[in-house]
Formats: sequence, structure tokens, C-alpha cells
Amino acid sequence: MKTAVRYYTKTGNTKRLAEAVAAAVGAEALPITEPIEEPVDVLFLGNSYYAFNIDPEVRDFVRSLTPEKVGRIVNFGSAAMLNSTWKKVKAEADRAGVAMDAREFHCRGEFKGIHKGRPDEADLAAAAAFAASVAEEPK
Repeated sequence: MKTAVRYYTKTGNTKRLAEAVAAAVGAEALPITEPIEEPVDVLFLGNSYYAFNIDPEVRDFVRSLTPEKVGRIVNFGSAAMLNSTWKKVKAEADRAGVAMDAREFHCRGEFKGIHKGRPDEADLAAAAAFAASVAEEPK
């Protein structure tokens, strides 16, 4: 299964998760400013809430994807206050015609002293295990 890992971060939390995910699936963690050049079966996409929504850069990145380039998106991320961005990312994936996996990884992330130290080593290990379980599936 061919995989790619892209992420968007303002605090560095999602980048840390992306690096753990990438190491688990044998890919490189790249920011969303790096386009998907070759077709992939699975795109692990890391993001978070900013002002109660996904960042416009994440929205535009997802809208730029095509079903010919991405088989499905697997969402992951962290947030201090809100939970999953899955529904927001899925709405954009639907507009782009790209499938969205129902599973995702989400954990707490540190922001302005809340959830200090998160994602921690246990979170990174859990993200890696999640990604490995997705990547082990047949096409």
C-alpha cells in the first residue's frame, strides 16, 4: 500500500504526530505545502482546530486533491479544547470527490499551558500504532 503523510501545524504538536505516523508507515512527514505528486492509496492528513474550524490552508489543500491521486484520507491530529476535525475534513473531501476513512487518531495537544506536554510519548506511540494498523490492511 502506497502512503503519504501531510500535516498542518501552528504549534508543532501535529508535526510531532505526523513524524510518528510517517515512521510507522515508511513515509516522510511533509507539510501540506508539499503537493501529492504521485498517486497514493492512503493519505494520512494531520490537522487541528483553529478558531473553531480547520485552517483555510487545510481546506484548500483537501480541495486540491483528486480521486486519481488519493485513494482515501485518514485524519489525525491533536487539540487542546475541541475534539476531532474529521467532519470538517470530510466535508472538504466530499467536495473534492476523495474518500474519507471513518477511522482517525486524535489526542490532546498542549496550548497555552493546557494539557502540558501533550502529545506525549504515549500519544506518539498510539498514533504510530494506529497508522501501522491502517497501513497493514490490503489495498
